[in-house]
Amino acid sequence: MGHTAQVSAFVWIAAVSLAAWLWLLLVQGMFWRTDVRLPPRREPRAWPSVGVVVPARDEAAVLPDSLPSLLAQDYPGRAEIFLVDDGSSDGTGALARELAARHGGLPLTVDSPGEPPAGWTGKLWAVRHGIALARAREPEYLLLTDADIAHAPDSLRRLVAAAATGGFDMVSQMARLRVESLWERLVVPAFVYFFAQLYPFRWIGRRGGRTAAAAGGCVLLRADTAVRARIPDAIRHAVIDDVALARTVKRGGGHIWLGLAESVDSVRPYPRLYDLWRMVSRSAYAQLRHNPALLLGTVAGLALVYLVPPVALVGGAAAGSAPLALLGGGAWLVMTGTYVPMLRYYRQPLWLAPLLPFTALLYLLMTVDSAVQHYRGRGAAWKGRTYARPDAVTEES
Repeated sequence: MGHTAQVSAFVWIAAVSLAAWLWLLLVQGMFWRTDVRLPPRREPRAWPSVGVVVPARDEAAVLPDSLPSLLAQDYPGRAEIFLVDDGSSDGTGALARELAARHGGLPLTVDSPGEPPAGWTGKLWAVRHGIALARAREPEYLLLTDADIAHAPDSLRRLVAAAATGGFDMVSQMARLRVESLWERLVVPAFVYFFAQLYPFRWIGRRGGRTAAAAGGCVLLRADTAVRARIPDAIRHAVIDDVALARTVKRGGGHIWLGLAESVDSVRPYPRLYDLWRMVSRSAYAQLRHNPALLLGTVAGLALVYLVPPVALVGGAAAGSAPLALLGGGAWLVMTGTYVPMLRYYRQPLWLAPLLPFTALLYLLMTVDSAVQHYRGRGAAWKGRTYARPDAVTEES
């Protein structure tokens, strides 16, 4: 009797897991589709001026693969690059000047802001300095892009055309991250998949909708919108600065858009699991607002949605329970099917799709580790800079 009751309880849990996957498949903004791309737009009659702001801290390893692509932008209007060397110890600023002298192209200004004052995250302090430099030229748009992002020659042109003729105050593209090592293949496509599940791209572009997110590596923002929204001062505490930026702009009535990139790529390598672990755990608990209840709910949710299906399938087969095995197998099948489009976008083999539960387990452990590091007082960090008061560094100001 006890064994039968236990199997029956597992059947109900597996049924809830399958129901959750059917809800995600049909209701959650079709998050699993990868066709939200930069919309084709007609070119504006007059090309607006653009200030390109690049915060950079110890980026000498990636600049040769990224900065020349910005310098070589085929943009009909006036554009200028402002690279902010944020206390680098590897010669980032000198290398940037050398690359500009070698490749030519768009004008480049390299400057340093000094150490951030209390209450500022390092990257946003660098962004603030870059925006101040750009505003002296009175640009109509600001392109905020990371030092590890490589752009196709027409990237800026397409971004501005989409924003200017589409009526967007902010246009952001999720750069295609590097996927070469085994761990990158396992973790990176899932990272974007989970992000889209939390912030369905179709919902982000809705006027009046509440969902807001951006990809910090590539954000085109109207300069007057940045002034009205007090960017970046209004989000100076943010560790997850891209989401905070999008929320601030949208709350101010701005129309925003986010989609997957076709010609914007990250050149930063994450060859080891350790590198990817640090990338995720750095901000995972901040995403949960440092709230233990949200942490417990997230762990339970990840377990129910991603871990229960394979356990139910294997356990049902071992226990001779067809309902348990069928429910677990059905949930795992839906999960696998929704992951296939993202693997195709990243040009990865489809046999990786059934391994999503394993990757979800890794993310669960990374999230828990993020909370452990927070309570140990290690706090959030950016490029080697750790903040003294981790409890004050939140997703929103």
